[in-house]
Amino acid sequence: MIYADYNGSAPLCREVIDYLKDRLENGPYSNPNAIHHLGQKTKMAMENARAVCAKAVGAKPKQIIFNSGSTEGISQVFFSLLYGKIKSGKNLIFISGIEHAAVINCAKFYSEDQGYEIHVIPTLPNGQCDTEALSKMMKENAGKVAMVAVMAANNETGVVQPYKEIGQICQEAGTPFVCDTTQYIGKTAFNFSESNIDFAFVSGHKVGAMTGAGFILAKDHSQLRPLVIGGGQEKELRGGTQNYIGFETIAVAMDTFEKKKEKIQKLQESRLAFEKKLKEKYPVVIMGDDAPRLGGTTFISYPGIHGQAVQIELETSDIYVTTSSACSDNEPTTSKVLKAMGVTEDVGRGAVRISLGPCSPEDAYDRIYDALIKAYEKLGKIKSY
Repeated sequence: MIYADYNGSAPLCREVIDYLKDRLENGPYSNPNAIHHLGQKTKMAMENARAVCAKAVGAKPKQIIFNSGSTEGISQVFFSLLYGKIKSGKNLIFISGIEHAAVINCAKFYSEDQGYEIHVIPTLPNGQCDTEALSKMMKENAGKVAMVAVMAANNETGVVQPYKEIGQICQEAGTPFVCDTTQYIGKTAFNFSESNIDFAFVSGHKVGAMTGAGFILAKDHSQLRPLVIGGGQEKELRGGTQNYIGFETIAVAMDTFEKKKEKIQKLQESRLAFEKKLKEKYPVVIMGDDAPRLGGTTFISYPGIHGQAVQIELETSDIYVTTSSACSDNEPTTSKVLKAMGVTEDVGRGAVRISLGPCSPEDAYDRIYDALIKAYEKLGKIKSY
C-alpha cells in the first residue's frame, strides 16, 4: 500500500507511535492545571513540548498557543482582529484566491455578519499570489485594510507563496498578516522570527502527530482574544483542559522532522524525476510546474481523462491519492484554486494530487508511475468527458 495523501493528513510517524506506546502505558495522567505533583509533572511535559515546538519553528515558547488545530486557530485570529472592530474605519479583508476553506469561510462570515468587504488578491498562472497587485491594492486602500490572509504553501498544488515579501508589504502598511502555514510547517524549513508573519498555524495531523491538536504562532499574543471561554488556560486565550498528550506528539513529530531534513531533499529529487518521466511519455500538465513547490507534492492532469477515474484506478493498485483538497474531493469540478490560476476546465477536471512525505517508501514514486501509466492507458481509450 502507498499512502499518497500526506497533504490531507499525514500518518502518525514511527517516532510518535513509539512515544505513545510508552506514554500511554506509563503515564502520568492528570489535569495539567492542578497544583498537585502529578498535575505539575503533566504540565512540565506540556511546557517542554511547547519549548520543543518553538525551537523547531524559530519562535519563542510564549508565542505558541496550543489548540485543536489550524481551523480553530484561524477562527480565533479572525475573531480577534475583526469582531466588533469595523467602526475603526478598517473595513477591508484581503485574501488570496487560493486559500483553504477555513480562511475563505471566515472571511465570508465577517463580511456577512460584520459588514467587511472581501478583496481577492490575484493569483499568477504559476499558482503564486501576485505581490505586485497586492502592493498596489494596499497603497490604493491605505488605512482601510483590517488584515491580509495569504497561505505559505497551497494544499492542492504545493506551490510555495512569497510570504516573506507579502509580510514586508503588510508591515510597511501597518496591517496584520495572517498566514496559513498548515501545509508548510513540517514539510520544509521555517523560521517564524524571520518570516514577517503576525499569525501562523500548525495542525498536528499534518506533521505526523495526533489529530485534534495544534497551535497558533502569534508574534504578539496580546492581540488575541479568547474564542473558547473557560478556566484561563493557555494564557487565558484558550479555555478548556489541554490535550497535553496530543501536544506532546506534535513536539515529537517536529523534533523528528528536524532530524530528517535530508529526506525532504531526497523526496524532492525523486518527485522531479517522476514528473520528468511522466512529461516525456504523456502530454500531462503539472500545476505550478515553474514555481517553487513543496518537496512531495504533485498536482497533475492528463487533459481529457477525469481525475476521479484516475483516483479509482490507482486505488485498485492500493495507491491512495485525491483529486483536490479533502474538503472538496467529492466535487467533480475544477477546484477554486485551479480556477484562480486560470486553469481550463479540461485540465482542471483531470487533476490528481499526489502528496508524499519523508516516511513514504523509497520506491513510492516508481510504483505510482507504473500505476499511473496503466491507468492512463486504460482510461485513454474511454472518453471521460
